[in-house]
Amino acid sequence: MLLIPFAAAAALLFGTLSGAIESQTLAKDFRRCGTLISQSKLDDVERKFNDFRLDSSFEAKLAGSIHIDVHFHIVYENTTLEGGYIPDQQIKDQMDVLNADYGLTGLRWRHTNTTRTKNIEWYDRVAPHNEHENNMKLALKTGDATTLNVYSVGFRAGEGTGLLGFSTFPWDYNNNSSMDGVVVLYSSLPGGTLAPYNKGRTLTHEVGHWLGLYHTFQGGGCGGNGDFVSDTPAESSPAYGCPTKRDSCPDDPGLDPIHNFMDYSEDACMREFTKGQISRIKAQISAYRGLRKY
Repeated sequence: MLLIPFAAAAALLFGTLSGAIESQTLAKDFRRCGTLISQSKLDDVERKFNDFRLDSSFEAKLAGSIHIDVHFHIVYENTTLEGGYIPDQQIKDQMDVLNADYGLTGLRWRHTNTTRTKNIEWYDRVAPHNEHENNMKLALKTGDATTLNVYSVGFRAGEGTGLLGFSTFPWDYNNNSSMDGVVVLYSSLPGGTLAPYNKGRTLTHEVGHWLGLYHTFQGGGCGGNGDFVSDTPAESSPAYGCPTKRDSCPDDPGLDPIHNFMDYSEDACMREFTKGQISRIKAQISAYRGLRKY
C-alpha cells in the first residue's frame, strides 16, 4: 500500500492535486507503502512456503516465459484526466513499463481489456479492507488466481487519503479470492501528475507484492531474515529520493538496494530485481497462483 507524503495528501484533500503534488519533496517521516503483514502471519506464511520450496521439482516447471493477463479497471469521477479518466495511451505506456521492468523475470504481461466505471464513492474512498474496496472488487474483478486485476482510483478522501497504491499477496487468494489484485492512484501511471512518482513504478512495486515479494527493508533493523531473499543487501529502513551510496547496515555486505523496485525510492531511481527475488517470484506464483510455462 503506497503512501504519498503528508503535504501531498493534504493537497489531495483540498482538491489541488496536480500542482501541489508536483512541487512536493518526499518527507522521510511518512511511509510510501503500507502493504504490510503481521509477524505472526509472516512466520506462518514463510514456514509453509519453505515446505513447498523443499520440493526441488518446482524449478523445472518454471523454465521459459509465463504470460499473465492484465485487466485494467478505470474508476473515475468525471471524464477529464483530472477526474481519473485515464486514456488508452497511458494504459499502453504503463504496460510497456511493466513488461520492461519484469523483463528478466520471464513474466510477460498481456493487456486483455479495460473497463471504465463512474463511481465517485469508489474513486474517492477506496482503502485496504474497507467497504468501498469490497464493493468495487465484487463488481469489477474478473478471472482467477492467474489474472492480474489493476484498479485505478483517486484516493481523495477518508482512510485512503494519501495512498499511492496497495496490493494483496498471492497467499491471500485462497481465503478471499474476490479481493485479489492491485489498486493504484491514477496519476502514478506514466505521464501522470504525481512527479516524482509518475513513471509507472507504483504499479511495478505493487505487482511485486502481488507476486509474493516483501519490501527490501522488511522487518526493519539489520538482523533477522529481512525480505527472505539472500541477495538483497540488508536495509534497516526505506530509502527516499535516490540516496546514492546509502548504507543503513554498515556491518552487513553491500550498500542499500535503493535501485530495487521493492524499496521506496522515487520512480526514476528504481530499476532492478535481484536474481533471488526472481527465484522467489517464480516459486510464489507456482505455489499460490498455479502459473507455469505456457
